[in-house]
Amino acid sequence: MTTNAGPYDQDYFSSGPYAQVSFRKYRQYWWSNRFYAKIVLRYGAPTGRALEVGCGLGHLLARLSSRYETYGVDVNSWALERAKAIAPSAHLALASAEDLSAIGGGMMDVVVAKHVVEHLSNPRRALAEFSRVLKERGLLLLATPNMDSPMRTRKGDAWVGYRDPTHVSLLTPGEWLRLLESQALRVTKVVSDGFWDAPYVRWLPTAVQKILWGLPGGIQALAGYPFLPLRWGESMIILAMKATNAEQ
Repeated sequence: MTTNAGPYDQDYFSSGPYAQVSFRKYRQYWWSNRFYAKIVLRYGAPTGRALEVGCGLGHLLARLSSRYETYGVDVNSWALERAKAIAPSAHLALASAEDLSAIGGGMMDVVVAKHVVEHLSNPRRALAEFSRVLKERGLLLLATPNMDSPMRTRKGDAWVGYRDPTHVSLLTPGEWLRLLESQALRVTKVVSDGFWDAPYVRWLPTAVQKILWGLPGGIQALAGYPFLPLRWGESMIILAMKATNAEQ
């Protein structure tokens, strides 16, 4: 494979939003992947096929591989090359979230799209694709910036959802829920991920703020159980089930 041109090339990982991310064990990225894997293992089918859309470097796929036959797609060929080593058993393909035509309808027991849809000019088309490839009663796990976060108004242009210029579809929770329902995806749970983007106030050291503001999210991540209310986080996490033909 050759490295893609455009906003999601190698630079996106080396000098873009991923530049400050540590991949070391017990750092924030590690806990995040552990948390999302725990959600899938808790609410998804006991076995079957799991697809991650926007799989990046493959760390979440690697966590799911003990229970599922794993599939991953991404628009970044450089990332997919590295995912081969991190998730060697996964079936990987260069593809957009808005065009999963290489995957047959009703193939997947689980679809994960973690911070993908906000990057898409046509998220409705992507949701239609997620619905198409899911089996009836299959699980969709979707995460995207939370426009109802109180920190959005506090931080303004410095809010994490606004800092990435590739975030072109920042919708309200209500808008996302209506889009999901329109694609036969029945929402079963909506939570948040906590306040992890300190500082939020000027007069308190950032290290202290990370502990104070981040404690609820840290407890949630440690427990591996999603319970934080929607307004208690920077991102919204949605669990949805593909409706049966009789329910549509």
